[in-house]
Amino acid sequence: VIFTSGSTGKPKGVQVPHRAVTNFLLSMSKEPGIAATDNLLAVTTLSFDIHVLERDTPVIVGGKVVVASRETASDGELLANALLDSKVTVMQATPSTWRVMIAAGWKGSKQLKALCGGEAFPRDLIQQLIDRVGSLWNMYGPTETTVWSTCHQLRDAEGPIVVGRPIDNTQTYVLDTELQPVPVGVPGELYIGGDGVTHGYLNRPDLTSKAFIADPFSGLPDTYIYKTGDLVKYHLNGDIEYIDRLDNQIKLRGHRIELGEIEANLSRHPSVDQAAAKVHELQPGDQRLVAYLKLNSGTAINISEVRKFLRTSLPDYMIPQFIVEMQSFPLT
Repeated sequence: VIFTSGSTGKPKGVQVPHRAVTNFLLSMSKEPGIAATDNLLAVTTLSFDIHVLERDTPVIVGGKVVVASRETASDGELLANALLDSKVTVMQATPSTWRVMIAAGWKGSKQLKALCGGEAFPRDLIQQLIDRVGSLWNMYGPTETTVWSTCHQLRDAEGPIVVGRPIDNTQTYVLDTELQPVPVGVPGELYIGGDGVTHGYLNRPDLTSKAFIADPFSGLPDTYIYKTGDLVKYHLNGDIEYIDRLDNQIKLRGHRIELGEIEANLSRHPSVDQAAAKVHELQPGDQRLVAYLKLNSGTAINISEVRKFLRTSLPDYMIPQFIVEMQSFPLT
């Protein structure tokens, strides 16, 4: 049983069967790939389900696990030194941890396979990491479907940032509110089925019945798919692009708007480093859509040109009324 806060902040115990973990580990050993010759630096706390990959995958293939202390794992300079001293070939971390290392002056290693997950992967960080490592992987998955459910090797920071395709014995479905598959390129909610689906929440049948529903596609009895609450869309080649959490959806002037969809399209502009979209109420009843942009160093931008760029991929009601340039974004 491993606990997850989810979007409510109230911990829920997810019951993970051993079969699901076995399937996960065997799949990870093949892709992204961990071999007997690898040294993996484990930096994740045991209360975070992704530690399972770090602790067990090298062991089942005959590789080596180097366990970083909490002090080392939270200090960019100490972490960079540990990578060098232990001749590490694989490391998994959240975007925040990779940023801490880069900020501490880490120059990277072309011998390193870098796995990144647990948070949305910012485009600027992708570019910084690609230049520093041998290979870079975007990992995606909720605790309820056993650590990672999809993965994708990122080769550049251009174009959409995708989370890839399902791992072994895993199925993904992009569905509308009636549980019908949506066409390629159309946003919908991601549902996950297969061997990674867990037994639901410990002593919470109410929550389990809402999130784990009978699988309408497998044709097998007693099989379930997990309702992720994530808004995604399929690409023609089968890759999945993560857009945003569905609970980040807003309604403005009668239209349902996905703020993540606006942010994703803004981020594709060659001059934009980071983007955020919000709704502001200028006065009671007068809500406006606002976009905030942080530009790449040395670039300038024309606001009308940005709106023209957005109109190639978004309807008019999703075009921000105000676009604000920022020098930096506030970070926690």
